[in-house]
Amino acid sequence: MTGDGPGRSHGRLTISASMRPRSLMDEPPRVRGAWRAKVITLFPEAFPGTLGLSLTGRALELGLWALETIDLRPFGEGRHRNVDDTPAGGGAGMVLRADILDRAIAAAAEGTPPDRAAWPVIALSPRGRPFDQAMARRLAAGAGVTLICGRFEGIDQRVLDHHAIEEVSLGDFVLTGGEIAAQALIDATVRLIPRVLGNQASTEEESFSAGLLEFPQYTKPAVWNGRAIPEVLLSGHHARIADWRRDMAERLTKERRPDLWRAYCAARDRDPVEDREL
Repeated sequence: MTGDGPGRSHGRLTISASMRPRSLMDEPPRVRGAWRAKVITLFPEAFPGTLGLSLTGRALELGLWALETIDLRPFGEGRHRNVDDTPAGGGAGMVLRADILDRAIAAAAEGTPPDRAAWPVIALSPRGRPFDQAMARRLAAGAGVTLICGRFEGIDQRVLDHHAIEEVSLGDFVLTGGEIAAQALIDATVRLIPRVLGNQASTEEESFSAGLLEFPQYTKPAVWNGRAIPEVLLSGHHARIADWRRDMAERLTKERRPDLWRAYCAARDRDPVEDREL
């Protein structure tokens, strides 16, 4: 066996059946039970995008996770396969139609568990709940996720209500569509899947893993441009290094993200305004 194929430790492979003709080269075999992402989008050509690069791309090739795009356009109406219409009550822009999106959601649901805890359906929206590391961990623990990439002025509220779709926001800003946000959400989730990064300890020490921002990182050379690596990091004293890293993570979080700092202190019955010597 060459180094390009998955080892035995990756588990058994499976190839899913589909009513749609496709080349066997279009979708690599995937590990049985591998986490899956289904993306409903008007621009399937945007995927995998950055998800096909580096560690996530390698994991995709090995079948540690799977990606399927559902093109919304074929579900449209009329000769031009229209998927949107003018907003009720007037106003600028267009709104994705409930009936069109409903058909696409039904197609995406094929082969997925009905339990939303195991397989959430999420619409990327600036008015949604902020995406965070805790949500990434929750999604990674499930079987997969269906993501709806919005366009235009938004999605007809009735289809969101009917399917109990969870709205999620990447931040307090507006994009032209949900494709970039979907890729960011998938990337943050996939990297938490066992064997994707190869070193699980790296996910345990990074930002937000303990509710804090990550401590500063350094590497060679020991002195660069007159700036030296903190002496404690070169001491070889693991307990002192751990204390320094925790203290620096707390300092950065308190200075840059007061919201995270308050939550961190509340979980540990600490006073967020305390003035500790860091």
